[in-house]
Amino acid sequence: MSRSMSFARGGRSVGLGVTVVALAVGALSTTALPAAAAQPKAQFKEARLIIEYNSTARDVGVQFFLDAEGWQAIKIFDTRGRVIFHGWTGGSLLAQGGGTELFLESEEPPLDEVPLEEFFATFPEGTYRFVGRSTDGAKLAGEAELSHDIPAGPRIVAPVQGSSCPQVTGPVVIDWDAVTTNIDGDPIAIEAYEVIVENDAHLDVILPAVAGTRLTLPAELLAPGADYKFEILAIADNRNQTITEGCFSTAG
Repeated sequence: MSRSMSFARGGRSVGLGVTVVALAVGALSTTALPAAAAQPKAQFKEARLIIEYNSTARDVGVQFFLDAEGWQAIKIFDTRGRVIFHGWTGGSLLAQGGGTELFLESEEPPLDEVPLEEFFATFPEGTYRFVGRSTDGAKLAGEAELSHDIPAGPRIVAPVQGSSCPQVTGPVVIDWDAVTTNIDGDPIAIEAYEVIVENDAHLDVILPAVAGTRLTLPAELLAPGADYKFEILAIADNRNQTITEGCFSTAG
């Protein structure tokens, strides 16, 4: 993300040696993967496609994640049978045995440039097919369900947010209201919350929704007289997630 109150989220990048055609609006190839040897299909260990909405920056994008042992080529098809991603391994990466886990995040245009209705039309609800080929020629198959049901953004209770980042003395507690509705105000089931705090140090904690909506930061994470940015993500049971951003500073 690249926003006034955002920061890079570690560990989320496409591996070296993987060629990527990014998720995008427009005419897309429908070319199928080359025919593999006649072998039984194997399922991806995991295939996931979700929506991430930022309620602070008011932008939206999609993320996908897949996992398979030793894949050589991957394609993802949308609900209309159009390719939205094509990746493959080669050279030293293929010699190493191919790919395994892969994460990709799309660009996140602001809603005043791409309204939700346009975004939903670009990425319709329904089943997205993941197909691929392993390094030994076996076919890979999987599916992911994309939902347009997006959680509302968590409301930060503490540290109290204002026109500038508040200064906090003593233990730093990040507190927020439970999310019970989607962005349209209808009920939604929240599975977990994720809290990410960054400065020179990095903290990333996932809390089951039943564990509450409050996190006390470890004292050893914080330095005196430092500025910190944080995100709270509400993660729905359909895996869609919504971010609220906040900040604070510690006393010198």
